[in-house]
Amino acid sequence: MKKLLLSSIIIIIGITFIGRLSYLQIFSFSPDQVLNDTAIKKVYDYPERGYIYDRNGKLLVANQPAYDVMVIPREVKPLDTLEFCGLLGIEKEAFIKKLRKARVYSPRLPSVLVPQLSKEDYAGLQEKMRKYEGFYIQKRSLRYYDTDSGANVLGYISEVNERDLIKNPAYVAGELKGRTGIEKQYEEILRGRKGVKHIQKDRFNRVIGPYKNGIYDTLPEQGKEIQVTLDKVLQEYGEKLMHGKRGGIVAIEPSSGEILAMISGPTYKPSLLVGRERSKNYSKLHYDTIAKPLFDRALSAEGSPGSPFKIMNALIGLQEEVINPNTTVRCLNGFYVGRTKRGCHCGGGIRNMNSGIYKSCNAYFATTFRKIYDKFPTTDEGMDVWEKHVKSFGLGSYLGYDLPTGRPGLIPNTAYYDRAHGDNVWVPSYIISNSIGQGEINVTPIQLANMTAAIANRGYYFTPHVLKKVDNTPIDNEKYTTPKHTTIDKKYFEPVIQGMFDVYKKGTGRWVQVEGIDIAGKTGTVENYTLIDGVKTQLTDNSVFVAFAPVDNPKIAIAVYIENGYYGSRYAGHIASLLIEKYIKGEITRKDLEQRMLEKTLEHEYAKPYSGEPFKINEYVW
Repeated sequence: MKKLLLSSIIIIIGITFIGRLSYLQIFSFSPDQVLNDTAIKKVYDYPERGYIYDRNGKLLVANQPAYDVMVIPREVKPLDTLEFCGLLGIEKEAFIKKLRKARVYSPRLPSVLVPQLSKEDYAGLQEKMRKYEGFYIQKRSLRYYDTDSGANVLGYISEVNERDLIKNPAYVAGELKGRTGIEKQYEEILRGRKGVKHIQKDRFNRVIGPYKNGIYDTLPEQGKEIQVTLDKVLQEYGEKLMHGKRGGIVAIEPSSGEILAMISGPTYKPSLLVGRERSKNYSKLHYDTIAKPLFDRALSAEGSPGSPFKIMNALIGLQEEVINPNTTVRCLNGFYVGRTKRGCHCGGGIRNMNSGIYKSCNAYFATTFRKIYDKFPTTDEGMDVWEKHVKSFGLGSYLGYDLPTGRPGLIPNTAYYDRAHGDNVWVPSYIISNSIGQGEINVTPIQLANMTAAIANRGYYFTPHVLKKVDNTPIDNEKYTTPKHTTIDKKYFEPVIQGMFDVYKKGTGRWVQVEGIDIAGKTGTVENYTLIDGVKTQLTDNSVFVAFAPVDNPKIAIAVYIENGYYGSRYAGHIASLLIEKYIKGEITRKDLEQRMLEKTLEHEYAKPYSGEPFKINEYVW
């Protein structure tokens, strides 16, 4: 009886084990279970990222070969560390630190020990790698830039970090991803899909060959190429003109919202953030807290718009029917707020809307601003209407463009002033500086360019964007092809545009005319303050200019904002006119002006707030 019981128990246990093993083998088998076996080594084959071309098919970004030294910590055998470090070109302490970090990540999975060897370094190291067990070389591609421009908009790529690995398991240690600009925004399109090979080893850790003849291996898929809206020639030319200057420039095609150029100054060569020197170069750029070359001024620099905002108040005044083109105002070389006189540089006299625009009369637009509010029973109602009109031009918002950075600017509202002054306490005279773009309003260069494009279109704009085609197929996204209409009727734009045209012909921008091109524009001279040792200190004015051309069939709308650039036409106006001529004519006829703008810098101005030492451009910045 005991023998029968014992035999039964053994049989039952045996059947249970056989049944469980059969279930695991037949019903719950997953290739990953085998592929995660320590006897199976995964080798990744990284794809090339997609190429980037400009709007005319000119190459901007391609790829170049590079090589990573990889390590599998558990396979590392004793070695001559000093000799190996000498071959790799790293210090022993750095080698030990990287090896320790790789063990923490995974003892059996590969990690990058030394990234991005050049072809020359690889050639010298390849034959000697067999001496160092646990290390191998993996080929990858790095970015190659066929331009020295566009760093702020193209962006850069770098190695994934621990946070990336946790957030997205599709990445593996050592992989590269887009960090800023187009590289980040269109990462999923550009990155492609990595391939993988599964190599089988024996119990002595020797390679046998592909696991199951490679049935689980996959080939890499190259990233898709994209065509962006930038004009390579215009972008490069604009950055040359911005040498030694700080500010932002944005040029837009009004009929599509396509961004033609987006320039931030100072900038840097995108190739600096490629290869083994990337980390050192990035640190140099990151810790330059004065010039801030990594700060995209075209999208993120918020400042007062100055006189270009007078155009907005003219349009609102017309829409609300508190003025018409023939409405006149007497300028007393300024205007009064209570007993305080605010100055004006138009020369004084009787102004109608046209002369008010082309002579940039502060008194005319202060009066218009008051009339807008006086139309309504309460200041709050007037403020709400004014805010609605202004925001319909995209001001005070991120605009919805397809880039991963930026600032919304500020269009103040009733709640804003209630917090500042108290409900039902403030009146239009408190905020009269908004009439000339010098109050609490803050805008970015791309918002100014978009506002100008809406005026060029006589009342609508398209969401600004940089993506044009993917694998030669035009994008079909309603977000970028659906016009956004302002709250201003079309009929009110013509008299305002005539005033902007006269800015060039006989007004504040008459010194920057371009023969053969009809341009509508507006100058701006913006008061500029900063805190120095806790004291509010006035610096040299900022130079602002907005324009579009040709007037009757606009091909380009542009905003130029130059920090400490004096009055509007001195730097911003000249640079805007050169860029317009370059884009429309393809060449520059005013060579003397071009030479001045290329050579002149504002380094002496940027030195003032910080020290008595001459300001020098960082060797990494241009």
